[in-house]
Amino acid sequence: MALKPAKVPRLLIALALVAVGGGAALTANASASTPGTSAAPSSAHQSTSMSMSMPASTQTSGDDPDGDGYIMADPPVTGVTPSTYEPPHAYFHEFQAKCAPSHTAPDDPIVFPGQPGKSHDHTFMGNASTNADSTTASLDAASGTTCLAPGDKSAYWMPSLFNGDQKVLPVGPQTIYYKSSVTDYTSVRPFPKGLRFVVGSPMQTKDEFQNLKGTVEGWECGTSYKNYDFPASCSSTPDTQLNIRLQAPSCWDGIHLDTPDHRSHMAYPIASGNNQNVCPADHPVALPMIEFKMAWPVNGDMSRVKLASGAGYSFHYDVFADWDDATLSAMVAHCINGGLQCDAHGYDETQPGKGAVLDSNYQLIH
Repeated sequence: MALKPAKVPRLLIALALVAVGGGAALTANASASTPGTSAAPSSAHQSTSMSMSMPASTQTSGDDPDGDGYIMADPPVTGVTPSTYEPPHAYFHEFQAKCAPSHTAPDDPIVFPGQPGKSHDHTFMGNASTNADSTTASLDAASGTTCLAPGDKSAYWMPSLFNGDQKVLPVGPQTIYYKSSVTDYTSVRPFPKGLRFVVGSPMQTKDEFQNLKGTVEGWECGTSYKNYDFPASCSSTPDTQLNIRLQAPSCWDGIHLDTPDHRSHMAYPIASGNNQNVCPADHPVALPMIEFKMAWPVNGDMSRVKLASGAGYSFHYDVFADWDDATLSAMVAHCINGGLQCDAHGYDETQPGKGAVLDSNYQLIH
């Protein structure tokens, strides 16, 4: 195994973690909240500036026994050179993970492991067991997931959304895309089990959110587009929802499953002079690019809509990867490496002859 970087003073780690804020976990066996059943977050979690004052964690946890913030890949992926190969053009190279909300809680097993209640409130999807004490082993051992594919035991979460004092959850399975964000879609590898990272930050400014590499159009509702904070109003037609998409960095350093700031081990691709998107040399391993595509049933007057982390531009999310290895490998190989536009079955309806990866129960077809 690769050696850890030199020890970082705990004060510096704390400052880095405060700068990130972010993720949260769930309470074990908690049931899904429904709109109107929860009060708004306390004033301590209302604003971005308040979020910055939350104490950072440098304590030990199941995946980080020395509490230094570094979690090492075992084995590491070394000797990789970012690919500049140009495969045959494929407009799509993706599949969907469909995961519904499961529960909410002010926990965070990434930023505040073992410290329930330390974070602002989050809405969790995927692994139903996620809580402040979650580890790779506990997620892997869990039996329940709200993802359609039972092989996806990953935990996904984002700040809860409130309309006034009422918590509002997305309805039904939400779309979490797994895509290639590099030109050589054939070079994308499956996530290593236990990889975790934060996308965006609850402390980011409106300008930072608008210019974040992963931001896609900002908040949308009805005919209102490219909002980098919540719009004042939206169409009040029954089918209008508030939507957002946010893309994650997808280039990995190959060494760390996590770092003290929960982002340094990941990077966005860079554009080369040949109009290619390639991974940077210090993050050479191409992984699937996660894109959250979320929708909340709110419309009309938006003046009281807010996130538990603050304004609309404080939106961020967390990923804690835990797939069945064979299932994820098959989905990546067939859909991403194969240049297909797959649904949650790993099936591209425009190319039916290519077949599917998962059966009618979303189980791996052998």
